[in-house]
Amino acid sequence: MKIEQIYTGCLAQGAYYIENNGEVAIIDPLRETQSYIDQAEKDNAKIKYIFETHFHADFVSGHVDLAKKTGATIVYGPTAEPNFDAHIATDNEVFKLGNITITALHTPGHTMESTTYLLKDENGKDYAIFSGDTLFIGDVGRPDLAQKLNSDLTQEKLAGFLYDSLHSKIMPLADDVIVYPAHGAGSACGKNMSKETFDTLGHQKEVNYALNPKMTKEEFITELTSGLLPPPFYFPENVMMNKMGVESLDVIKERANHALSPDEFIQVVEETSALILDVRDPQTFAAGFIPGSINIGIKGNFAPWVGTLITDIKQPILLIADAGSEDEAVTRLARVGYDNVIGYLANGFQSWIDAEKDFDEIVSISPEEFVELVDETELKVLDVRKPGEFSSAHVVGATSAPLDFINESMKLIDPEETYLVHCAGGYRSMIFTSILRARGYENLIEVAGGFGKIKEVEGVKIEEGVSACQSEQPNSCSTN
Repeated sequence: MKIEQIYTGCLAQGAYYIENNGEVAIIDPLRETQSYIDQAEKDNAKIKYIFETHFHADFVSGHVDLAKKTGATIVYGPTAEPNFDAHIATDNEVFKLGNITITALHTPGHTMESTTYLLKDENGKDYAIFSGDTLFIGDVGRPDLAQKLNSDLTQEKLAGFLYDSLHSKIMPLADDVIVYPAHGAGSACGKNMSKETFDTLGHQKEVNYALNPKMTKEEFITELTSGLLPPPFYFPENVMMNKMGVESLDVIKERANHALSPDEFIQVVEETSALILDVRDPQTFAAGFIPGSINIGIKGNFAPWVGTLITDIKQPILLIADAGSEDEAVTRLARVGYDNVIGYLANGFQSWIDAEKDFDEIVSISPEEFVELVDETELKVLDVRKPGEFSSAHVVGATSAPLDFINESMKLIDPEETYLVHCAGGYRSMIFTSILRARGYENLIEVAGGFGKIKEVEGVKIEEGVSACQSEQPNSCSTN
């Protein structure tokens, strides 16, 4: 028996490849499906099932495309109503895979169709659960997403369903059962997930607040529904895409594969009003960029920030990327449903410079220069981290202006004044500054290295708060 967790750090998402005796099951596949097909061929095995734990909100699944390419059966849990051929499992239905079995345990709460898959080994022993967004390591799935698509549901009702699911289906399982969730730290599908990507159920019973046997249902509902930030814009869009089916990634890549000269690039912008998305490193972007473009660096939490900040998921997009990384950018955009990339600047930004086209710059200063300016001037400081991060600790006198709520945060800014902008590490602050620059705000100075470096500067005045904040650097793909 082979179980492989395929973890994608920039989405904090775990897909799973399970093989036994020549038969394969894939759980919650990403949109790019070829790697699963290649692995099955390497194992001389056939993909038999594609199990979906629920209609995902934070990424577009590759289930439909993978089924078309392999003939595998897509499986959803009870109550699911997809707009394509799929097997809707009954509660406790058993699926045979080689000499092992996978049982569908209906665990509503995160969503109504949410299902946990229990794998039993060749001896019939409970071995692992693939819990989707029902149970995370250190947390459980947020209960407010499904209500966006069903007005009869409330987050309190969903939280109650989740409590029942955990207590009736998950907690009775043996302590040595391995928990394989769909997400880890950095995902917006929960509040306080661990950086670990799997664990034993026994250990989770000891450390996960949601599995505390002494917690009443009412206490669980209160705990689960408090402190929830609004979900990113793209979540309902992705749910519908996963429910209705989407274009093949191959088609999307073909549409995006148009290398444009600077003059052609300008012409396409004028004809389509496309968004110019620059995915280069923040400091590289600051040194020179096409006027009107925005920066969301591909080496950070790229796809989630795209989904949070670009509110028209169907908007045409033109890319500025380091030469050779365009395909990766298209793939990452498609993972969250941004399928309308229509081209990119050939040979990257250097071709723009070589053509002697006008470009813009953003002033970026070091943390030492920041502290000096704060001490010697009356420049205002904008902290664009999350509210919880700001509450935990911030520069004395700074104003909280979260990137997550940029349209509200920009109301704090006087276009005639100059501001120093920082986040935790320099990733979000450049996104914030580039968006505001595209909207006509000229007087923003970005601080490279962010609060993480600022607090190390001798003499800086920091105000400590009482609330702790989980770092937003849970994996190698995430930096801020």
